Amino acid sequence: MLQILVISMSVLLVLFFSVVVVNQGTIAIITLFGKYQRIMLPGLRFKIPLVESIFRRVSIQNQSIELEFQAVTIDQANVYFKSMLLYSVQNAEEETIKKVAFKFISNKDLMQALVRTVEGSIRAYVATKRQAEVLTARREIVDFVKEQIDNSLEEWGYHLQDLQINDITFDQVVMESMSKVVASNNLKAAAENEGQALLITKTKAAEAEGNSIKISAQAEKEAAQLRGQGVALFRQEVAKGMTEAAEEMKQANLDTNVILFSMWTEAIKNFAEYGKGNVIFLDGSPDGMDKTMKQMMGLITKKENTEA
Repeated sequence: MLQILVISMSVLLVLFFSVVVVNQGTIAIITLFGKYQRIMLPGLRFKIPLVESIFRRVSIQNQSIELEFQAVTIDQANVYFKSMLLYSVQNAEEETIKKVAFKFISNKDLMQALVRTVEGSIRAYVATKRQAEVLTARREIVDFVKEQIDNSLEEWGYHLQDLQINDITFDQVVMESMSKVVASNNLKAAAENEGQALLITKTKAAEAEGNSIKISAQAEKEAAQLRGQGVALFRQEVAKGMTEAAEEMKQANLDTNVILFSMWTEAIKNFAEYGKGNVIFLDGSPDGMDKTMKQMMGLITKKENTEA
């Protein structure tokens, strides 16, 4: 009975030490007397107790680590980076898992090597750039780092998924000087825009004034033409009226000189009242009056000759 109990306990102990549960997302590395033997995929697995042991459990899920470090540009400006590194095991193949398990003593050593490699690559890139170029080179930095460390990570069995540079800062003095440069550039741009706006405004105002002057001049020209035509018509009508009146007086055997003189003075009065001119020149001497009367009589004689 005791032997059966001992055997049963021995079997239970063997089963206990033989059963291995490998969680999802991890792979167990089995060694035999310290030498690599095989890998165990997720699930319920078995190993030889006391002979085989679990050397390490390797996670094949994505892993991340935050980095904070300093670099120096070619113009001796200190640049401070805050970034996040996302990496993972390349694949679940046996050779890859062996690299991951045996390249480094511990996961801590892997993290240290990975961080220093990434920082060194970024520092090497920043050392070839000026401070003004670094702020706009996030994508270029990431591409450069991936290109530089992909081979090393492949040798370790890892793959760099992504490198996110969350923050890039400089020394306070540099930040203040950059802010002043930006502010001065903004003021310069604002002044240029204001000058262009003022130029456009003045140009449009000059064009509007020019168009107004042209319209006003055209209107004045047309008005002057109409005034001239009106004055000419008025004179024609006056001359016609005087001629007809003189003709009627002649037919009635009246002295035409008196009526012509009266009509002439009325015409002068009308010019003064309704004319648009400022000055009227009249010859008030006896010779001038006689000359005027002769001209008026000449108009009558000319009309008679024309009708005949």
